[in-house]
Amino acid sequence: MERVSECCRGSVPLVLSGNEQCQSRERKMALQCACERGDGQNLVTEDVTVVEGDVATISCRVKNSDDSVIQLLNPNRQTIYFRDFRPLKDSRFQLVNFSNSELRVSLTNVSISDEGRYFCQLYTDPPQEIYTTITVLVPPRNLVIDIQKEVAVEGEEIELNCTAMASRPATTIRWFKGNKELTGKSEVEQWSDMYTVTSQLLLKVGREDDGVPVICLVDHPAVKDLQTQRYLEVMYKPQVRVSQNYPVQGLTREGEPLELSCAAFGKPQPTDMRWLRVDDEMPQHVVVSGSNLLISNLNKTDNGTYRCEASNAVGKSHADYMLFVYDPPTTIPPPTTTTTTTTTIPTTITDTTATTEPAVHDSRAGEEGAIRSVDHAVVGGVVAVVVFAMLCLLIILGRYFARHKGTYFTHEAKGADDAADADTAIINAEGGQNNSEEKKEYFI
Repeated sequence: MERVSECCRGSVPLVLSGNEQCQSRERKMALQCACERGDGQNLVTEDVTVVEGDVATISCRVKNSDDSVIQLLNPNRQTIYFRDFRPLKDSRFQLVNFSNSELRVSLTNVSISDEGRYFCQLYTDPPQEIYTTITVLVPPRNLVIDIQKEVAVEGEEIELNCTAMASRPATTIRWFKGNKELTGKSEVEQWSDMYTVTSQLLLKVGREDDGVPVICLVDHPAVKDLQTQRYLEVMYKPQVRVSQNYPVQGLTREGEPLELSCAAFGKPQPTDMRWLRVDDEMPQHVVVSGSNLLISNLNKTDNGTYRCEASNAVGKSHADYMLFVYDPPTTIPPPTTTTTTTTTIPTTITDTTATTEPAVHDSRAGEEGAIRSVDHAVVGGVVAVVVFAMLCLLIILGRYFARHKGTYFTHEAKGADDAADADTAIINAEGGQNNSEEKKEYFI
């Protein structure tokens, strides 16, 4: 902030040292303010903010200079520089520039004790004075994260504390888990002119947090990108997955082989893995080899749910495979819907987290396309049979009507052979039955 001098009220204090004590009384009296007179000159300076240990530069500048004397005083009103002469013995003050319009001085290795107001004075009639304030910033001496538990179990809530010691002003602490910012609770303690800030973070951890860094970041004007971090270590129960190796696609049919494999991941790594059949005994012809299950020749008695279980120090989990054995390809498999439930049995370490439903592999999954294609074939066959039946019916009806029409013409023409003309033929046709009876002869 730039400051411009004003006329003083009363006299200007002046502390002289060394050879300055021999100055005449008339010179001292000249420093008294006479606000009723002004010569148009004024002093300009700015406040200085500096980090402890760095260099601060103080500048006293004169506008409309008339070669008046400029001097710089410390907060105790001791003269640091009188023109280009340094009465003060502190060698940390060095002259950077001196002219009729500016006195610029540097202060190296700044400490907290150097903080305060420094005065620029201009020996004019009336004398002028202005002050500049040096503010010293102190970054945190140390940044530490303390974690309540080095190793946590999935679902637990852990406490982390981050402490930034001996800073000025007090720091602001921010928390991050990976790239996500979290909210903590901070407390500030003041020791003399220094501040210590402690921030507390309560965090509920899951398996996805294992190996994720928790970062404590400091916001302070004296330092940038000051942070520290701790990596979370989270133990969790196994996650189990069953996959079908053979047949790769299609239905599980009678007489064909079936091969299943089981994979489990957890922390610590699962040490116990086994296959079992839910609600029934495992068939004798089933071969279990490590994490694989093999049935070389499927039959209807193999239908059921096969379960792979895995456990570690945290708990036990499982995944199910539902087997349905179909007839040879001519059989249309009936669509069905099945559901399963899962429970988690804790062992060495208790885990209060809710269990997640494992994926259930169904041998009927993926059969929809096959069933749809069989349905299309059946519909096409039915349509063909209907069309063929209709054609046969039309042929039979045509022959029937044609036959009856021929019989009518035959009866109409009866008697025409013995008739002399057409009228006689018609008459004979109408009464032909009687005529034929009249022509009957009887032999004895």
